[in-house]
Amino acid sequence: MSSYSFASIEEIPGYRASVAFTETAAAVYREDGVAVPIPLPGGKGEIIPWGASNRMPFEVLDRIEADETMSACMEFQSEVFYGAGLQFDTSAEKSAQSRRQAEEFADDSDLSSFWLGIGEDLKHFAFAVALLTLNADGSRIVALSRLEACYCRFAPAAPDGRIPAVCYANWRHPSLSADEIEVIPMLDPRRPFHDLTDRMKRHSADRRFALVVRMPKVDSTYYPIPTYASLFRSKWYDIKRLIAVAKEAKLRNSAPIKYHIQVSEKYFPRIFKAEGITDPAKQQLRVIEEKKRMVEFLTGAHNSGKAWFSISYVTPDGKTQSDVTITRIESAKEGGDWETDIQEAINMVCFALRVHSNLVGSVPGKSQSNNSGSDKRELYTIAQALQKPYRDLAFAVPRLICRYNGWRGVRPVCPFIQLTTLDEHADARSVDIP
Repeated sequence: MSSYSFASIEEIPGYRASVAFTETAAAVYREDGVAVPIPLPGGKGEIIPWGASNRMPFEVLDRIEADETMSACMEFQSEVFYGAGLQFDTSAEKSAQSRRQAEEFADDSDLSSFWLGIGEDLKHFAFAVALLTLNADGSRIVALSRLEACYCRFAPAAPDGRIPAVCYANWRHPSLSADEIEVIPMLDPRRPFHDLTDRMKRHSADRRFALVVRMPKVDSTYYPIPTYASLFRSKWYDIKRLIAVAKEAKLRNSAPIKYHIQVSEKYFPRIFKAEGITDPAKQQLRVIEEKKRMVEFLTGAHNSGKAWFSISYVTPDGKTQSDVTITRIESAKEGGDWETDIQEAINMVCFALRVHSNLVGSVPGKSQSNNSGSDKRELYTIAQALQKPYRDLAFAVPRLICRYNGWRGVRPVCPFIQLTTLDEHADARSVDIP
């Protein structure tokens, strides 16, 4: 048993069967007990661990990457959140200097990567972290970037409930040195502009600040619990995995028969006579050789399109007798015992992630009902409209930049892509929703 591993299929000695080892996902995103702060090396303070081993986000990512439906739905959600991308609308800005500063800031900050990354973190972990960099005198915000949520850990909250800092490091490694951990002061998410202004008035030496965008949840914790975490507790994630394991076990233990070859009882004796083979051992080898030749004819790619000729005759009662008869056995239904189960499991995953299965094309088979183009267009429009709360929360970052830098007429926008009908002679158009 020492060679057995989890998430695998092993044969049981002495039986024509297998045993499947899997790990339950029920404990993901929910730990029993109170999180105890972990001291950082070099006297850099403490962090609140994310999960008992401080590796929960990586365990969640492993489970998402192991499921093709979850991965596709997560990517779809992030892409829908992105829309047409984050932009700074300077049309109402009267100052040419402010308009130029806003345009230069957008060119230097890689807004596309930042906005898509923020969407990825919000969909995966229900919070995202932006990094704001100020100039030397602290009068303007000059750079914007994203801190990957899975590499962020929060410092213990102060008595007033404020979290003072975000600790950024590669927490995949069990032991980190003080130089590998960056402690970044965190702005008050309830009033980030006033917090940043007050820090500069007090002549703070810090020039890099973290601003957390957090989805409000019923259960207020350091690390929010996304809604899709119900998949892990309701067993549907495990069920979907077990179906795949069961299908693999069936294919390993009972390979379907694809062809049936019927050979006349006179076929091999004629070969022995024609080739002069009288030794029984050599006759047996010749039978094996002939069978291999038949199999190679049926399975070899170089034989595609070729024909097999054999002698046949009709008996007095009207029946056809052939030396060799090859019949193809239909095995399309082989392994289809779980066809409806896998569709149900996929639909449950898509439902938990709020993605219609027709939009990601994850439901297998051709017989299930499919939506029309108009229905899919409406589904995509609904998916775009549902991103408004996420974008409103994420807009706190660019709004802070515009206000702190004094760009009074500049506003952040994220137009969504609306699919059009054929009579409009265009595939899509950008729609700006204030």
